[in-house]
Amino acid sequence: MRLALREALMAFRRSPLLSALGVTTIAFSLFAFGLFSLVALNIRTALRSIEERVEVRAFLVDNTPADSIATMMEELGKRDDVQRVEYIDKEQALARAREELGEFRDVFEAGFLPASLDVRLREGYRDPKSVLVVADFVRTLPYVEDVRYGADWIEKLHRIRNIAAATGVVLGIAFAAVAIIIISASIRMTVLARAREIGIMRLVGATDAFVRRPFLIDGFAKGVLGGLLALLFTWGAHAVVSKSFLQADFFPSNLAALGVAGGAALGTLVSALSVRRHLKRLR
Repeated sequence: MRLALREALMAFRRSPLLSALGVTTIAFSLFAFGLFSLVALNIRTALRSIEERVEVRAFLVDNTPADSIATMMEELGKRDDVQRVEYIDKEQALARAREELGEFRDVFEAGFLPASLDVRLREGYRDPKSVLVVADFVRTLPYVEDVRYGADWIEKLHRIRNIAAATGVVLGIAFAAVAIIIISASIRMTVLARAREIGIMRLVGATDAFVRRPFLIDGFAKGVLGGLLALLFTWGAHAVVSKSFLQADFFPSNLAALGVAGGAALGTLVSALSVRRHLKRLR
């Protein structure tokens, strides 16, 4: 292993331009994939924040007894698909309407809006079918005069989320494939540049494992350096966008580390495949 490390370091020193080109190629390939992943992450976060507003609102008849309201809230709170239930009296409904519809605040009068139960749903139960199930159950409760949950709005939101998820998967696979092809070509150039060295090592009796080891270390090192550089570029782009346009989320630390580890694994794997292919030709 010590000899393999020395050989990998000597390869960096002998051809620094080729090594820098390999690291840069890996970095920009992963940078393009990282930018797409960052956009997909922020779209997902935005859609999730909108989905959190999905609720079923049950309007109650006037003068509903307080004990009946408490019973209904307790019954709804026991459901697995319900996150929380909030009682909104007439005064709160009026204040909320005036706040949300400031242009028409003079239109609303005290007693104009009925009291209601606002039912927030748990994550995983905000699709149209799950919301409809809760709405149908709420309609069966006593003292419930009307139930609203914005069926059309939820349908559109669900459709947008599905389209975004499908598009993200397809484009993610495409970006990953392009990155792998570019990285493969870069590391393949390194292997071809040392083809004569590999041939000499085989002639003096070196085993395939001995020949392959320095290239694996070389690919691993380039993958790590390229991954770190790509992460730095992605963070810079995120900082510019957040400062100049809109506030965006960045990768959590575990996901960022996973990206660097992925670059290292990719560099090692591509190096192994390239050397293996070249060794087969020498047999």
